[in-house]
Amino acid sequence: MVDDGGWFGCCGLLLQQTLARGRFAITAEVTPPRGGDPARTLAAASALRGWVHAVNVTDGSRAVMRMSSIAVCRLMLEAGIEPVLQMACRDRNRIALQADLLGAHALGLRNLLCLTGDPVRAGDQPEARAVNEFESVRLLQLVARLNAGLDPVQGTLPDGGTAFFAGAAADPQSPSRSGLRSRLQRKQQAGARFVQTQMVSDGEALRRFVDEIAAPLGLPVLAGVFLLKSARNAAFINRVVPGANIPQAVIDRLAAASDPAAEGIAIAAEQVASYSQIAQGVHLMAIKAEERIPEILRQAGIGPVAGVGDSAGGRPQGQVAAEQLSQSLLLG
Repeated sequence: MVDDGGWFGCCGLLLQQTLARGRFAITAEVTPPRGGDPARTLAAASALRGWVHAVNVTDGSRAVMRMSSIAVCRLMLEAGIEPVLQMACRDRNRIALQADLLGAHALGLRNLLCLTGDPVRAGDQPEARAVNEFESVRLLQLVARLNAGLDPVQGTLPDGGTAFFAGAAADPQSPSRSGLRSRLQRKQQAGARFVQTQMVSDGEALRRFVDEIAAPLGLPVLAGVFLLKSARNAAFINRVVPGANIPQAVIDRLAAASDPAAEGIAIAAEQVASYSQIAQGVHLMAIKAEERIPEILRQAGIGPVAGVGDSAGGRPQGQVAAEQLSQSLLLG
C-alpha cells in the first residue's frame, strides 16, 4: 500500500490525484488468468506495489477467454493495489454494460478505461458472436450519465451518481492525424479525463500527439511502453499487432545482444526516460514479465512512487539522467 496520502479510503484515488496535480503518473497492466486461480495475476500486481500509481486489468484482450476483470480488480483492491478496470464493449449489450458498471462501483472500483474491444476474429474463438452495441465513445457517454446521477433510461439514480474516473485509449502513431484528432475530441466530449496510449515506438509522433491533439483538450497522456523480450518477439509484434511499428534498428539491436532480455529492459527504460519529457506519464506493458518493470523504472531514473502529498510524485530522479538516456534512444 502506498503510504501517507497515497491511498484514499477503500477505493484508491492515487492515479486521479496524481494526474490532477500535474505530476508524473505511472501505470502498468496485468492479464487475468485463463482459469479460476488468480494467484499468479495477483502476485504480478503485487510486485508493482509502490512502483506504479495504478495497475490496469485487461478485459478480454485479443478476444481470448480470461477471468472477469471486475473480479480481479476487486481482489487487487483488497490487496492494497489500486486498479484500473478496463471495460470493453465487444461482449456486452447496453444492459450488461450498465449492470457491470454499477456492480463495479459497488465493489469500490473507480478508475476505468473505456474500450471498444479487439475483434472476435483476432481471438481463439472466432465463431463467437460479438455484441458491439456500444463502442468506446458511447460507453464514455454512459459513464458520464451515471456519474451525473442520471438513470440511462429515465429519471435519476435513486442513490445518487457514481464516481468513476474514466479514461480512453489512443494510438499516437495512427496514419490519419485528422481521424485521431476527431476521435479523441469525441472521447473528451463524452467524458474521458485521461489517455493511455497504445505502444509507442516513435517519440516524435508522441510529441505531436501530446502537443497538437491531447494538450489542447486538457487530457493528460500516459505513453505506452512495451517490454520487448527478443528480436523474434519484436518481429512477431510487428506482424500481429495493429499499428505496431517497431523500428528495424531496435530489432537489430535485440538480435545482436548477448542478453536480449536485459537489452529489452534497457530499451524500455530509454523510452520511459524519453517519454517522461513529453507526456504526463507512462503505461508499461510487460506481458508475463511484470516483475521486470521495477528494473525498467530504476534504469530510467525513476524511484518508487510518492504519495500525492510528496514533492517527488514519481518524477525521474534528476533530469540529467533522463536526458542522457533520451539521447541514446533509437526509437525516433
